[in-house]
Amino acid sequence: MGPQISLITITFQAEKYFGRTAESVLRQTYPNIEYIIIDGNSKDGTISLIKDYESKFNSKGIPYHWKSEPDKGIYDAMNKGLREASGDYVWFMNAGDKIASNDCLEKIMHTIPGYSYPISVNPETDLPDFIYGETKIVDEKGYILGDRRLRAPEILTWKSFTMGMLVCHQSMLVKRVFAPPFDLQYKYSGDFDWTIRCLRKSQTIHNTHLVLSHFLDGGVSKKKMWASLKERFIIMAKNYGWFSTALHHVWFICRAAWFKLFHGWI
Repeated sequence: MGPQISLITITFQAEKYFGRTAESVLRQTYPNIEYIIIDGNSKDGTISLIKDYESKFNSKGIPYHWKSEPDKGIYDAMNKGLREASGDYVWFMNAGDKIASNDCLEKIMHTIPGYSYPISVNPETDLPDFIYGETKIVDEKGYILGDRRLRAPEILTWKSFTMGMLVCHQSMLVKRVFAPPFDLQYKYSGDFDWTIRCLRKSQTIHNTHLVLSHFLDGGVSKKKMWASLKERFIIMAKNYGWFSTALHHVWFICRAAWFKLFHGWI
């Protein structure tokens, strides 16, 4: 059947967007998935939507787990999702984001060298520790705006992130056994820190050369851009040194200004 994928969605006041994300999970042609929703005690129609989708997932035999309660922020909620997950891989797909195509997971499996889906494998020894791909940026209506500004490198290591977050968090699948808790000292760039730590642990890192996700433009880190950049600087300095990080940030500022001038998003 292939490895089980734990898809995790974090929601809060997400009535407008949750259906888009849930549908992209529900329609996957790859059968061995579970879906986990962690809601931060929403007061709009999010909970009603989550309940409505439960029967749809159950009818397809897809394990569906959800909870709604107050949390300490998005990374606390993500940690709850990690604790609920039981699959071989974890894949975060937050409200408003979506998996790029209905057969995306099947396509991912077909790209893994020496692996022919569907067969039974030992995920601990036969599959990559970290899988990644490209991202498309979409607007609130789900229309594609274009490619993400930062492109996934051909070869990825933990040192690649000296150039910024080259792989979108929604376009990476990580073996659950290598996925540490998010560090709650970070409020806006915890995914950056988490990804570096995942990559440090990973022995085999696989580039699918596929678009894996559609990312909703305007997330928390963008709305709190300066606070996010400050956290990211601290994370990079911790991993790569202060001098190297300072030099790279001069380049980041120039690169971001140029891209925004011609494309209008970051």
